[in-house]
Amino acid sequence: MADKPEMKPWIEKIHAYVPGKSKGADGRELIKLSANENTLGCSEHALAALAEPTGPARYPDPDSTALRAKIGEVHGIDPARIVCGTGSDELLNLAAQAFAGPGDEVLYARFSFVVYEIAARRCGATPVEAADADYATDVDALLGAVTDNTRVVFVANPNNPTGSFLPRDEIGRLHAGLPADVLLVVDQAYGEYLEAGEDDGGLALAEAHQNVLVTRTFSKIYGLAGERIGWATGAPHLIDALNRIRGPFNVTLSGQKAAIAGLGDQGFVARSRKTNNRELARFADAIAGMGNHGLRAVPSKANFLLVLFEGRLTAEAALAALAQGGYAVRHLPGQGLPHGLRITIGTPDQMDEIAEILRTAAEAA
Repeated sequence: MADKPEMKPWIEKIHAYVPGKSKGADGRELIKLSANENTLGCSEHALAALAEPTGPARYPDPDSTALRAKIGEVHGIDPARIVCGTGSDELLNLAAQAFAGPGDEVLYARFSFVVYEIAARRCGATPVEAADADYATDVDALLGAVTDNTRVVFVANPNNPTGSFLPRDEIGRLHAGLPADVLLVVDQAYGEYLEAGEDDGGLALAEAHQNVLVTRTFSKIYGLAGERIGWATGAPHLIDALNRIRGPFNVTLSGQKAAIAGLGDQGFVARSRKTNNRELARFADAIAGMGNHGLRAVPSKANFLLVLFEGRLTAEAALAALAQGGYAVRHLPGQGLPHGLRITIGTPDQMDEIAEILRTAAEAA
């Protein structure tokens, strides 16, 4: 008999999530471009809602009724087919927990969001990685990795940490190739950064089919990361499953109010998208201009750029140079990317300075 409680072996295999850093090795505060937060902050309407008295002694609406109604209004979805969560992270974990367990497999592409592996192991399922296509999600590889034990397939679109994107026909092809009893989870955390006409069709698939769940978050373009609010939509039986096991009061009162206000300010969302995509393109061009030094950017549709260091300048040296210059970015050796830095898009001046720091370091390497 053991002399203390022992964690389950599948829990012991989990490597805890490591958030983006905001301080240097010496403890100095850095400009944080490591967590894909919105450089514009959040809507003034959301700030005003957060400033209102919330009555913290009382529980929030456990069903997020008003928030689900507003989400439904903005996206044309029946609120009964929506569930809200503590960020989309909670909902991703619940999707695995509800539909997979010991002996089952949870599938995702290499270089995907680290939470997918955690979600699989958390419920005792086996995480399975499919090969990538030059850092992008490969539909053929995913379909080729499906077995009789596959229960859940996670696809981040746009993907984190690479920024790659599968268009509508590829998402549709993936879904069409999956068995009907396999749940496809399309994680659209960065979906609002897509331009008009770039929709991947995930929401339409979730409305039309029994095995598609789409998740979104208010942490990215809405700038409400600190409030931890997310939502998912899918067939009624999928929403029912998540409602059975989610936290009973999982979205705070202030978070619900701020999210409703943020949804009502689509002008802020449009400005954030325009600002981000302009600076993303400029920064990508700057990195392309350093190709002769071995720097390469993975094409991105999100609010960050994954920069690969394939020449004399290493990612570790670039990380140190950026920290010396006052910036915290994300190094991801634990995700198989020791040669890459994920850099959140900041202000124009910040991106110009980062590009200059990298250029100087590359020339000196």
